[in-house]
Amino acid sequence: MVEAFCATWKLVHSDNFDDYMKALGVGFATRQVGNVTKPTVVIRQDGDQVVIQTQSTFKNTEISFSLGEEFDEATADDRNCRTTVTLEGDQLIQVQKWDGKETKFVREIKDGKLVMNLTFEDIHAVRTYEKA
Repeated sequence: MVEAFCATWKLVHSDNFDDYMKALGVGFATRQVGNVTKPTVVIRQDGDQVVIQTQSTFKNTEISFSLGEEFDEATADDRNCRTTVTLEGDQLIQVQKWDGKETKFVREIKDGKLVMNLTFEDIHAVRTYEKA
């Protein structure tokens, strides 16, 4: 089912992302850049590994993982997390844990678009991507 996510995706719409970053503790300058950056996300499968590359003019990140196995992740906003990604039904769910905190990304395909719901505490953001 991961195959459904495998493509190159370009951000086309973002809701409440600034509040989400603020809740995470991201500084003002980084948030300003994050709000105007339109990243491209490349999701691919390499054997039993899933690779998610996020590319932008601000910063590029890449994670490579096996579904269900916890791994170390250094995020674009410089958090060091223990991250687990699972496939639950038609949703790719990524949970990041650091310093006793937790955030969750739920990616799903809706009407041919990649919709990413981000939740931290009571803050919810949505980022929508179209195939590039």
